[in-house]
Amino acid sequence: MGKKLRQTNVSGLSRFLQVLDQPNSLSSNVATTNCSTPTVEQSQPIHKSDAKTGLLGPGNEAYDATGLVPFYTDASQVPAHLQKYFAQRTRYFSRYDEGCLLDEEGWYSVTPEAIATQIAERCRCDVILDAFCGVGGNAIAFARTCERVIALDTSPTRLALARHNAALHGLATRIEFILTDFRTFAASHMLHASSTATTTTTSSLSSSSSSSSSSPKTHSSSSTMRKIDVVFLSPPWGGPEYLSAGTEYSLARTQPEPASELFRIARLLTSNVAFYVPRNTILEDIAALLPAPATVDGKLGDGTDGAVQVQEQVEALTCYFGGLTQGQEHLF
Repeated sequence: MGKKLRQTNVSGLSRFLQVLDQPNSLSSNVATTNCSTPTVEQSQPIHKSDAKTGLLGPGNEAYDATGLVPFYTDASQVPAHLQKYFAQRTRYFSRYDEGCLLDEEGWYSVTPEAIATQIAERCRCDVILDAFCGVGGNAIAFARTCERVIALDTSPTRLALARHNAALHGLATRIEFILTDFRTFAASHMLHASSTATTTTTSSLSSSSSSSSSSPKTHSSSSTMRKIDVVFLSPPWGGPEYLSAGTEYSLARTQPEPASELFRIARLLTSNVAFYVPRNTILEDIAALLPAPATVDGKLGDGTDGAVQVQEQVEALTCYFGGLTQGQEHLF
């Protein structure tokens, strides 16, 4: 498939520095999900005496999610509204017929395998955070190019399906699956790092732990101690209806929060962010994620610290920021 790169020179470094100086940087008037302390769905098998062999075969019972959702093998089994997605099943997972599992949301939201592979190559690093892992399409691709993958989701079902699919590909042990929302995880990660952070950074984050009953104080997973090199954002777009709202998509519609807020939180963790959005997204919305180039000594800067590069795919755009942008590798 063809691809194009479009680059907008807007400076994002100032946004990153300002956020750290702002009080309540992780607090929000947006209601948080009812996730308490983040729960690690460890990749180590949980031994079950009554586990039955499923689609993954013997020896993988602890990872196996067979029966959690239907495994369709023929179009006659598939509901009418999912037919067009089932017809593309091997585009989503080339090994689908071996036992990949998707829930209803997964069928219309999973990143096609070829695109996920392309993104993973661009995001090659030590530790990557997949903030909305869904049924695992991107996390599996990241596990092939990154040393460690941290995969988040608020749905126990989708997290179990993601681990099942990762196990089918032999990659479950390279991914740390965590049942939590992105905001809670970010607060947890930054609070653990605050012991060595500056007073300003600590101040900006401490209020977030008191603003929600879902304080992650007791979370001791190694994931909160890892330095995150890249954050990948692929939040829900609002279901298949995102195409029916007109010819252009506003980033204010991403769920559970507007893209601007998700991006702000991601930049607290790292300047290297990849954002997967609909192909009909308003380009000005993408550029607006970063402020205009800073003025230095009365002259407009060149924006090289905050350019955004947009890569076009068949049905989506992947926006790269920080050291992921070509020409800005020195920022990684």
